[in-house]
Amino acid sequence: MNSSPDVPESREAEAIEEAKRGSEAAFEYLYHSHKRRIYSLCLRMTGNTAEAEDLTQEAFLQMFRKIGTFRGESAFSTWLHRLAVNLVLMRLRKKSLVTSPLEETVGQGSEGSRVREFGAADMKLTGTVDRMALERAIQTLPVGYRMIFHLHDVEGYEHKEIAGMMGCSVGNSKSQLHKARMKLRELLQSRTPAPEEDV
Repeated sequence: MNSSPDVPESREAEAIEEAKRGSEAAFEYLYHSHKRRIYSLCLRMTGNTAEAEDLTQEAFLQMFRKIGTFRGESAFSTWLHRLAVNLVLMRLRKKSLVTSPLEETVGQGSEGSRVREFGAADMKLTGTVDRMALERAIQTLPVGYRMIFHLHDVEGYEHKEIAGMMGCSVGNSKSQLHKARMKLRELLQSRTPAPEEDV
């Protein structure tokens, strides 16, 4: 993945160089080019709009402070996502919301783990998965699974890039994604209501 799909690479490269020299217009350009995806990442990881907004602002403050360290060894969007991922993980750890490590095995649960209840019991799932049910199921995943699922299946990052962002091996990223998908399938199947019987 080279850059955000909405951002022409040459213009982005110019903006990065200008931002390193302190150009406010260049920072603004980078902010507007990437804010939607960073907010989406933060929202999916926290499940809280206020926190996602706060973390998005923090991520761009970090970008402002650290852009001089960007060497272009990875795509700028990957570098920026890594900043955001680290901020989210630090926030979750600080708030003691992380009840399971990245390596947690599927099916391991505890009384203290945060589980969201699914709403309407009369949902009919015929052929396609209801989007709200999917979103809720994603939110119940352990944070490590959720992060890798979002980065790979939603954002489209390769396992090598995810491994760099998350500080894990490529094999671990693939394993976590597989477990996340299996857990989602299990969650969605268990939430599918049985067909109503005729009275």
